[in-house]
Amino acid sequence: MKKLISILLLSVLLLTGCTSENPEENVAVEETTEVQKIGVLQLMDHTSLNLIYDSFYQQITELGYTDDQIVFLNANGDMVNIESAVNQLKADEEVSIAVAITTPCAQYAVALTDQMPVVFSAVTDPVAAELVTSLTTTDKNITGTSDALQIGLIMDLALEFNPDAKTVGYIYNPGEANSVSNFEKLKEYCDEKGLEIEDATISTSADLQTATSVIASKVDFIFVANDNTVAEAMQVVANEAIKAGIQVYTGADSMVMDGGFATVGIDYSELGIETANMVDAILNGTSVSDIPVKVFDTDLFIYVNTDTAEALGVEIPESILNNEKYIQITNK
Repeated sequence: MKKLISILLLSVLLLTGCTSENPEENVAVEETTEVQKIGVLQLMDHTSLNLIYDSFYQQITELGYTDDQIVFLNANGDMVNIESAVNQLKADEEVSIAVAITTPCAQYAVALTDQMPVVFSAVTDPVAAELVTSLTTTDKNITGTSDALQIGLIMDLALEFNPDAKTVGYIYNPGEANSVSNFEKLKEYCDEKGLEIEDATISTSADLQTATSVIASKVDFIFVANDNTVAEAMQVVANEAIKAGIQVYTGADSMVMDGGFATVGIDYSELGIETANMVDAILNGTSVSDIPVKVFDTDLFIYVNTDTAEALGVEIPESILNNEKYIQITNK
């Protein structure tokens, strides 16, 4: 196992130059082991985040870390739980580094940076979220991985399937900084292309069925970014859109796995792997300030859910089928 840090505490009797007359007073050498723990905070359960954590766990254990060194806390989508989890990690003297999966978790985990390094994962815009000074200036004891969306490429794909589209639907939780940031990028793209946007805001995943059914009647297709509230119930969005005969383009491959129609993006498991590598580097002495934010914006794939395509009666063009970056997905 990777050395994570064992400390030998040696207790020796001070000798005065003569042998003790009472050998029983001699103190034996005692060995104890202090285990440095990795605190992991995840916003909620959904396919994207679970994929990140599962790949993080697999990589970190392959690097030699053990289960008793991982403290996993799931906030179940509740901001109060995130704050409590951060306080729990702060109070645990054995936790030496924290991992925050998603933007909301990372923003709360900033409170830990005066005590330990923090590595975030799946933060769309860490600069706008005020986590880092810049992608290359990580001087606040926090760094990590970014799942910045290539919205232009996703929309280009949508227009390839819908060349006569006039209106794009966007469903999001305005309480998520990443979703607001992506909305601004979507507006820029649509302004350039002359497209209208019909947006629907939600506060919980329970709002999704109504929001989707209402917006589907007003748009040519729907886009949902890497919004955690949407991702939590992506299958609801997919089912309602299929009923309306509308395609849903997503911000993550895992959301296509949950019934979304298509996306252009990264393999989300790569986020977890790189996050684990960063944690390992820091625990082995690399300064956080020497680790820039890793933005996954290259080596992108085209993901299409063929079950959803069949349900919608959509034929996938040969140009996509023959693309070496095309990955066929079916419903789980």
